[in-house]
Amino acid sequence: MPEVSECALILAPFGRDVDVAATVLANAGIRALECPSLERLVEEIRAGAGLAVVTSEALIGADTGSLQTWIADQPDWSDFPFVLLVHQGSGLERNPEAARLLERLGNVSFLERPFHPTTLMSLARAALRARRRQYEARARLEELRSLAGSLERKVEERTAELTLGEARMRAIFQTNNQYQLLIDLDGTVLDANATALAGIEARLEDVVGKPLWETPWFAHSPDLHDAVKAGVLRVAAGVTLQRELTIHLPIGPRSFDVGMRPMRGPRGDTLALIVEALDISDRKRAEEALRQAQKLEAMGQLTGGVAHDFNNLLTPIVGGLDILSRSGLGTERQRRLIEGAIQSAERARALVQRLLAFARQQPLQLRAIEIGTLVRGMAELVGSTIGPKISLVFEVPEGLPPARADHNQVEMALLNLCVNARDAMPEGGTLRISASERHFSAENDAGLSPGSYISLAVSDTGTGMDKETAKRAVEPFFSTKGLGKGTGLGLSMAHGLARQLGGTLTITTAPDAGTRVEILLPVSTETPQRAAPKVEGTLPQEGTALLVDDDDLVRASVSQMLSAIGYEVTEAKSAEDALELVKSGMNPSVVVTDHLTTGMSGAALGRALRARTPVLIVSGYAESSEITPDFPRLMKPFRQDELAAKLAEIRSAKSATGDSA
Repeated sequence: MPEVSECALILAPFGRDVDVAATVLANAGIRALECPSLERLVEEIRAGAGLAVVTSEALIGADTGSLQTWIADQPDWSDFPFVLLVHQGSGLERNPEAARLLERLGNVSFLERPFHPTTLMSLARAALRARRRQYEARARLEELRSLAGSLERKVEERTAELTLGEARMRAIFQTNNQYQLLIDLDGTVLDANATALAGIEARLEDVVGKPLWETPWFAHSPDLHDAVKAGVLRVAAGVTLQRELTIHLPIGPRSFDVGMRPMRGPRGDTLALIVEALDISDRKRAEEALRQAQKLEAMGQLTGGVAHDFNNLLTPIVGGLDILSRSGLGTERQRRLIEGAIQSAERARALVQRLLAFARQQPLQLRAIEIGTLVRGMAELVGSTIGPKISLVFEVPEGLPPARADHNQVEMALLNLCVNARDAMPEGGTLRISASERHFSAENDAGLSPGSYISLAVSDTGTGMDKETAKRAVEPFFSTKGLGKGTGLGLSMAHGLARQLGGTLTITTAPDAGTRVEILLPVSTETPQRAAPKVEGTLPQEGTALLVDDDDLVRASVSQMLSAIGYEVTEAKSAEDALELVKSGMNPSVVVTDHLTTGMSGAALGRALRARTPVLIVSGYAESSEITPDFPRLMKPFRQDELAAKLAEIRSAKSATGDSA
């Protein structure tokens, strides 16, 4: 193998030196190769050899440039041995040429001729031993280099892994939605991620090197400085902290779930502190909205039940007072008292209507209505209500699609909002009523189903409300107008109505900046229809009326009204009793039934009898889906003329179909 060759090269172009050297080397067991020229010697050395035996005559005066170049360029492990045969008496001290050859050849042994074969043999063997050690050194060096290369590759691979891991961790750190900070044990900020910096609208260099409590994160929350300092000391001592904080940032007040924990080294010692803050502002708002919704729902259920019972109490009161008023009995003073009582009863009825609207339990006559026509039709009424000191502005474009709503209830809600706006501008101002179409996607802050809605908004330039007042504005009976100046049901009624219709109500306000209340109503797919002309009760109000109600006072009051209208009244305490009367042969001209009766409901009775006779359902609220829109209904409490008009209307409709009454 050339790389471990022990071949001896002989360059002796003159005399018998080449034969003598070859013989001696062969006797020593060393393979020898004769080189006829210096160029051939250099070629064989490059090919691989253990040593070279050269006569001085072959080199003196020759061009040794290629040999010197190889010697100078040989590897670090190699120091090629030469045995130089010189004439006797040609020592270095007397032969400058030999000295120059020593400088050229480097590792050279001189042997004077004539020489003893043993001497050449000894020098050759010593040179080969040295060459073998060079080969061994080369092998060890190559092994070390291989190990070094492998180690270097491993270091490079590990460095690349660490760099990639660090880049990944840095990317996670920077893109995390949490506010994340790395701080020193004394609270000095070392690093912060992009989310945390965005929260204070700052750069990293604006916070690094500063104590945490002196950074913009806490600049507007001085009450938290001492708490943050104390927290840093506790966490530096090894404690982990977790708590909710409200922090006033440059982007506004935000609620956070803040955690602070120690970052430990391999031996468990604390190297730094990690601060993590999750913005829970949206969650807190959602939780508060849920609490408010649950509270309003509970109040609505309670209010609806009370209102229903109150309606039953009002029905005989309103009916009795109406009968007394119509009879003309008593002195003038007594008639004035009766009229005053009627007015109070009407106010109570309106109050109950508002309670039911808040509870979302009032019966609604849903149809397609043109909001623009409704608003313009109320212009005169609103103008007279708000007075001359307030400017009234309408912004209602043409071509708005119809809304699905109850015309009368929307009018009442709009009037209530205008009254609230008037009261908020005691010194005058501008009241603006606007309508527009809005579209909502599946995900919206209003919590609405996706689709198109009609916006009906009332804006004023009045005193406005602070945040706490605005939060409570839709609560029933909450009012800022003072004792006796308002029921506190105007906004709650409008809010309940909007929710019942599948929309919502929003309030935008600020102290001394006015208020804007917006009602959103779903767009109707139906075409608005002109209102049917009112039936004036010209048809004969006579025949037999079957009256069904389980409340004795209500039944007595309504029976008196029916008799006064012209009907012969048969009373039943339950729907089952009414059915038995019909089965036994009774053929009433009209059936008037309460919905909530003992046992069978009024709606079920109506479905059983409507094929043979008109049925009118009277109820305190539409608490059941049983009452379908095609059922004629009358809201309790009612007066005699209202009952007469409704009966005339349904009997007229029945006659128009060709059926007998």
